[in-house]
Amino acid sequence: MINSYLFPATVAEALEILKEYHGKARIIAGGTDLMLQINSGQKSPEILVDISRLGELKQIKVENGYIFVGAAVTHNEIASSTFLQENVRCLTLAAEEVGSPQVRNTGTIGGNVVNAQPAADTALALTALDAETEVVSENGSIWTKIPQLYEKPGVSKIDSTSQIVKSFRFRLPGKNIGTAYRRLGKCKSIALPVLCSATVLGVTDNVIDYTAIALGPVALAPMRAKQAEAFLLGKKPTHEVFEEAASIARSESNPRDSILRCSKMYRENLVAILVETTLQQALLNISERNI
Repeated sequence: MINSYLFPATVAEALEILKEYHGKARIIAGGTDLMLQINSGQKSPEILVDISRLGELKQIKVENGYIFVGAAVTHNEIASSTFLQENVRCLTLAAEEVGSPQVRNTGTIGGNVVNAQPAADTALALTALDAETEVVSENGSIWTKIPQLYEKPGVSKIDSTSQIVKSFRFRLPGKNIGTAYRRLGKCKSIALPVLCSATVLGVTDNVIDYTAIALGPVALAPMRAKQAEAFLLGKKPTHEVFEEAASIARSESNPRDSILRCSKMYRENLVAILVETTLQQALLNISERNI
């Protein structure tokens, strides 16, 4: 039973509250996942500590060649950011896919990651961007890559009774880098995704010199198709090359049979289709960024 709902003025104050209540208090921001978990009995905090109003967690900024996105930035704020649209289109496209308009208005990028779903839209985009997560506690601050935060599907290594996700950071892409994101579901209404793919592609003098391909849900956490990425490096961005990379990504993936998300074989075939599609879209995004 929730006895108190608190609004700390700073992150430091929020951490003090968590420490004071010894595991009985829990962080909440948008609450779009947490409130459902509380109502179903999965979680039972006595005190909720709301960090959604903290300005230090609401910033989108550039420092020392990195883009920083605060953990309390909502999905709609990400989707509508002109700066992010121009520089990391995959992240804004992913944010547009999250839930319903109501969920996007209140749900945060930090919550999307902490909920630890392998197909979480913004978590996949952040994985492709090779983003790091700043996690703070009474012991200080550490930066960790997104997949390393997953204990198992639906269970995060972040303890929201003693830790707070503060922000995410990733390198500001140069003009030679494009990004893309695609999600496929059974219908256009709110539903679990069958498959998602986020791609970052760098091309200089018509040669691929950087690539990152993130897929979900095909593993216990957002997965990078490392073999496909390695194959692409040093090659020209042609249809044939993208097709072969997509085939390699398919062989790397390991989706399971799912009543909700279709069969393993069907989703393996979708991996190849989505990877090839997002590679083509990322290449187009490079052209768009240089107009």
